[in-house]
Amino acid sequence: MKKIIQIARLELSLLFYSPVAWLLTITLFVQLSLMFMGAMPALTGGQDLSFLTSSIFTDLQKIGILSQMLEHLYLYIPLITMGIISRELSSGSIKLLYSSPVKLSQVIYGKFISMLAFNFVIIMVMAFFVLLGAWHVPNFDFPHIIIALLAIYLLLSAYAAIGIFVSSLTTYQAVAAISTFVMLAFMNYIGTVGQDLDFIRDLTHSLSMPSRTERMIAGLLNSRDVIYYLVIAGMFLAFTITKLELERLSRTAFQQAIRYVGILIIGLTIAYLSSRQPLIGYYDATATKVNTITRASQEILKKIGDGPIEVTEYINGLDGSYFNSTPAMRIPNIARWEPYFRFKPNINLKWVYYYDSVPGITPHLIEQKMSYKQYVNFMVNVNELDLGNFSTAKELAQQADLRGEDARLVMQLRYKGKSTFLRTFPPPDQKFWPSETETAAALKRLTTTPPKLVFATDGYQRSMDKMGDRDYKILANNKASRYSLINQGFDVDSVSLEHNEIPKDIAALIIADPRVEFTAKAKAKLQRYIREGGNLMIAGEPGKQNVINPLLDSLGVQMLNGTIVQKSRDYSYDLLTPALAPGAVAMDKGLQQYYSYKMIVSMPSAGALSYSTNGIFNAHPLLMSDAQSTWLKKGKIVLDSAALEFDPVKGDQQGSFPTALMLTRKARNKEQRIIVTADADFFNNMELNRSNMRTLNSAFAMSMFRWFSYGEFPVDASRPLSKDNSTTLTKESIMPLQVLCYGVLPGVLFLTGLIILIRRKRK
Repeated sequence: MKKIIQIARLELSLLFYSPVAWLLTITLFVQLSLMFMGAMPALTGGQDLSFLTSSIFTDLQKIGILSQMLEHLYLYIPLITMGIISRELSSGSIKLLYSSPVKLSQVIYGKFISMLAFNFVIIMVMAFFVLLGAWHVPNFDFPHIIIALLAIYLLLSAYAAIGIFVSSLTTYQAVAAISTFVMLAFMNYIGTVGQDLDFIRDLTHSLSMPSRTERMIAGLLNSRDVIYYLVIAGMFLAFTITKLELERLSRTAFQQAIRYVGILIIGLTIAYLSSRQPLIGYYDATATKVNTITRASQEILKKIGDGPIEVTEYINGLDGSYFNSTPAMRIPNIARWEPYFRFKPNINLKWVYYYDSVPGITPHLIEQKMSYKQYVNFMVNVNELDLGNFSTAKELAQQADLRGEDARLVMQLRYKGKSTFLRTFPPPDQKFWPSETETAAALKRLTTTPPKLVFATDGYQRSMDKMGDRDYKILANNKASRYSLINQGFDVDSVSLEHNEIPKDIAALIIADPRVEFTAKAKAKLQRYIREGGNLMIAGEPGKQNVINPLLDSLGVQMLNGTIVQKSRDYSYDLLTPALAPGAVAMDKGLQQYYSYKMIVSMPSAGALSYSTNGIFNAHPLLMSDAQSTWLKKGKIVLDSAALEFDPVKGDQQGSFPTALMLTRKARNKEQRIIVTADADFFNNMELNRSNMRTLNSAFAMSMFRWFSYGEFPVDASRPLSKDNSTTLTKESIMPLQVLCYGVLPGVLFLTGLIILIRRKRK
């Protein structure tokens, strides 16, 4: 070991007694300075941001200084390693090494250690900018960045081993440098080659070194990738030792090939075994564990047990969603499931490609005078499809029933005879793929009975199946909406109280804005349902008190005559914006943050509720109007150019009024839950898409249905908020940083290198 250290010290001194090492160090510093200072203007002003550690240094989609450097790191190694062995070969000093008592392996290890030291210098330059960022970002996520720097160091070390081997192949340093450039560039970009071909996709991806670094730069340390880089470094060092040893030994070409192949087989075997999912160890270094599925998802996978889950992805080649799951996108698609593989390795992924017409295409074909066959041929040419790899719609129907999925990309999960769909989402949804919330809901549906929400259809009520402004399809039954109840784990259905019985064991019955009074028969069914402890939601509208109040009598709740109006400069007076009441937080703790921020819910034309405090139900307001700006307006409201005025003579009442109530009581060994609202519009299609004010309608509605399911759905996949969400950097402090990074420190490095080189030359 002593000889190895001596060789390493000698090699390192030679390295820094040449201008190349200093030039590369200064170049690296200047490049990082440009990246770092380019990121700073967006962070000035002290505004609240989020995940600044990741945004500045590791985010692959944003500025990500360290992630950007992955594309350039291979440029810094060849000029350093080009002479590390070829210099010995060209000068003839290699013969002295052959005859010396020093083993060739010791020489190679010593030279490699010197490269590790130079790589450490590169890491220290990067660490300097990390410390600059940490100085201006409170609660900086240091463990995350330490893992990212470790990943870069492993990558550089593998590059160095490759460079040493290439240097041993030639006596010309320039040839060694160029060859190393070519080889490292090949390793850098090979991961993009042949990704649409099954038989070479895995091979080229396994050779792609930066792609493995990306996982660790994101903060997820894993044994598979660490071992991979160690194996690559070990293999090329072994190749180098073998090459030099065989030069002084008389061996046939076959014997030489056997030795190289033996090294290759050993290395690949180690890499293969270490990549088996049950053998991979993980450490998520991020503060909020963003690379790890939440505790809720982990518990769902734990309850599923040891049985395998089959996930089949059905991709229609004629739909636009095809481009998100082409064969070339297979590796990223597998990577999306890796957080789940970590806790359940036997999730089996399958891909089924088919072609079928998309909804709404028929009028277009008629207009273009195009047959379906011509349409298919046209799309095949546009999307460059090989129909030999695609099933027809008839063939697909024998495998799965995809009716109602609009021929879009969809995944079907199967487990022990049960199945459910996990959908993707078209624009304007920008994410396309399901998030952890939707994925966890689909997984949970495989082992539990999904809660069913039933919408009453009597009295011309709002529809869960229509896209009209006043209806509820977006929230309840829209498969293309991420936040639709059916994509959050619920089943939805409808029932006529007049003609059918209310289903048993449902999560809740929803009665939304009935316009005519229920018959005695329908009322009797409803009252029996309430007596038996069924959960219920009744949403009324002002002007229909005579319809709603008879349904509320047994609950101790009444809807007051009149409409709440609210003074506003920008909006109509009948647009009410009540805030969350403490009862909303009691209903769902996830609303605590919104309650503290005094978030609002938009309610067009809302009434006021009154409730009994000594009835059979415990009642608590969920939403309250503002006492200063709202009042209960009696009589007919006329909205014209004249502003409404408070008129006590006509019975107007000033004050804060509840517009939504929750009622609870113990019934049949469970808590019966009822919600009454004096507005039926706050979760309709139009209000959920409101864009002219910031509202809480979607989250509030989802919290209500979570309450009805006793917290089962939607799955709570929320994470703690990031703590590195502010910066002390100001516009005034950018100039000193620019002087430091662009002038002072590069100048210090230049002068230091110049002095060392001059003193060396004098000696």
